[in-house]
Amino acid sequence: MADWKTRLAVSYTEGATTTEISPIDSFTPSFTMNAEVLHSLERTHMGIIYSPESISFSMTVKAIGDVAAQLTALAIQRKRFNLTLQEKVGDDWSFAKVLLTDCVITSATPTSATVSGAPSATFSGVSLAASSEDNQNVVSKLPAASNA
Repeated sequence: MADWKTRLAVSYTEGATTTEISPIDSFTPSFTMNAEVLHSLERTHMGIIYSPESISFSMTVKAIGDVAAQLTALAIQRKRFNLTLQEKVGDDWSFAKVLLTDCVITSATPTSATVSGAPSATFSGVSLAASSEDNQNVVSKLPAASNA
């Protein structure tokens, strides 16, 4: 079993400007590929009915510096942007990068200020497309290319 010695970085790109999101506590992309089994009166398990994919994300950042304010501004202005998760230091991660494109923040929730510790903000949103690239440079994309 390998030791984890890698640090990941999350950045956002709006227009031609890329900004690293730091400090960041967590980043969770979610890819939902809904499918249900097709049944009929005369036979079961005839096939699969696929629903459109759904891509969402959630991240929690410390409200230190200006990144939390920048993300809040993107949310308020309803601006689209791209999110990239990639290795910053090390090479233990399974992926070269995960890219979410045409993202929109749908929820921005700052925490209350407390006596100790830095306040943080949680941002949730959706993405219109995504891709992942593994360490062998194999790229997978959502939505997948149509066969039509």
